[in-house]
Amino acid sequence: MSQPRYITPEGEQKLREELHYLWKVKRPEVTQAVREAAALGDRSENAEYIYGKKQLREIDRRVRYLSKRLEEVQVVDRLPDDPSRVFFGAWVTLEDEDGNERRYRIVGPDELDLDKGYISVNSPMARALLKRTVDDEVVVRTPQGEQVYWISAIDYTPPASR
Repeated sequence: MSQPRYITPEGEQKLREELHYLWKVKRPEVTQAVREAAALGDRSENAEYIYGKKQLREIDRRVRYLSKRLEEVQVVDRLPDDPSRVFFGAWVTLEDEDGNERRYRIVGPDELDLDKGYISVNSPMARALLKRTVDDEVVVRTPQGEQVYWISAIDYTPPASR
């Protein structure tokens, strides 16, 4: 079974912006730097030329990945039929046994950013939360053992309007 290839509209936009930057800005800059380094003569000992060629390979690899990925992903840009349950794109507030609250958003694997509270839909935490409702108890298996949480809030407010 393959993993879902969902992405939020914000996540898709971010990938498209990265692709545009790499292809239209960064690659031409590096190509010009390689051209200038090549004009200096002996390429075998020219660190700028060698590094530039390595950068171009890395850029091209990322461009290929992003292009392919953007063809594969499915943008989820509508609210679920039942917004009282946890689905892709939901902001979920959890309370642990000590009363500490944490807030997470379930996003696609390309959008993972723990600093923003974004967790992948494929993560153990997200899988445990899916289809649950407020006040449900959720048990998440972690490397440190089982963690118990209670869902205290679910909302689908986009971050831009917060």
